[in-house]
Amino acid sequence: MSRDRRRREPPGIKGSPHWMTTYADMMSLILVFFVMLFTFSSLDVQRFQTMLQAIQGSLGVLDGGRSLAPEAVIAGGPLAASALQAQLERELQEASRMAVQIRTQLAQLGLAQQVEVRVEERGVVVRFTDQVLFDLGKADLKPEALGILHALAPVLRRWPHQFRVEGHTDDWPINTPVFPSNWELSTARASRVIRYLIEREDFAPDRLSAAGYGEYRPLFPNDTAEHRQRNRRVDVLLLRAGLSTGEPREGGQPEAGAGAARQEGGA
Repeated sequence: MSRDRRRREPPGIKGSPHWMTTYADMMSLILVFFVMLFTFSSLDVQRFQTMLQAIQGSLGVLDGGRSLAPEAVIAGGPLAASALQAQLERELQEASRMAVQIRTQLAQLGLAQQVEVRVEERGVVVRFTDQVLFDLGKADLKPEALGILHALAPVLRRWPHQFRVEGHTDDWPINTPVFPSNWELSTARASRVIRYLIEREDFAPDRLSAAGYGEYRPLFPNDTAEHRQRNRRVDVLLLRAGLSTGEPREGGQPEAGAGAARQEGGA
């Protein structure tokens, strides 16, 4: 009788072990944690894929890491923004120190009123009005311009980053065999300064680039003779370190410098 009762006893309760409940709760919390990390950062496809692989790896779905790299978590977030701001401030401080040295040299040359030195977000701008360097409608450096550039060269050479020379004109049209438009004139002036720095002052060509903007980036409306004169200018720009990445090569990789003139336009 007891033997039959033992045979009819129902088997044990089937199902997952009790510890699986705790394990599932823990996995859910981990998933929520990573979702929150992703939410607090800016959306980026590469970071999303990294996060997804880490989550899948932790859950045993796919091979992957157990955690996100620190830079993947904070990139684009408040910490990254703070670091970029600190870097920008350091670079602008470096630019300000260089601007002081250039102003001091200009003062010794008696050119403080003719050459403007500014610190902008791009770096240091040494601004020559066209009559300091060139005759009207010409792109040949005046004899006195050679002396000015020669005196400034030792100071400019201390700058460890890239240089960019930009030519600008007023809106007065030009149409000569040499300069069919202000595009050619502005570009030729910038290129002429570049050539002088390379050929006479031994500047490294891969640290220099030139651009001509014609009349399309004026400082003032071209409504008076004085405004036109101030719009005709050549800017020697000492690029801050963060902007000194150079020109992209054909394959998309950055190159140290351009070393050649190019035309650019702006509205």
